[in-house]
Amino acid sequence: MDNVAEGFERGGNKEFIQFLYVAKGSCGEFRSQLYRALDRDYIAQKEFDSLSIHAMKISSLIQKLVKYLETSPIKGTKYKNRK
Repeated sequence: MDNVAEGFERGGNKEFIQFLYVAKGSCGEFRSQLYRALDRDYIAQKEFDSLSIHAMKISSLIQKLVKYLETSPIKGTKYKNRK
C-alpha cells in the first residue's frame, strides 16, 4: 500500500507504474512468506489458502492498473500544464 501511495504522489504515470511493480513484487514476497509460515505451522492451511488467494487477486488488480496506465492518454498531474 505504501508503494502505491508513494508512486501516486510522484505525479506521473511512469513513476507510478514503477512503484506499482514494486508493490506487485511485495505481493509475491508476501506469498513466499506465507509458505514459510505454513511450513513452520505458524498458520493453518485454511488461513494460508485464503491469504494466498487474496494476494493473487491484489497482484492481478495491480497488473490491470499498470496496463490501464500504460495506455491512458492521461500522463499524470505533473504533466497537466505541459503542451
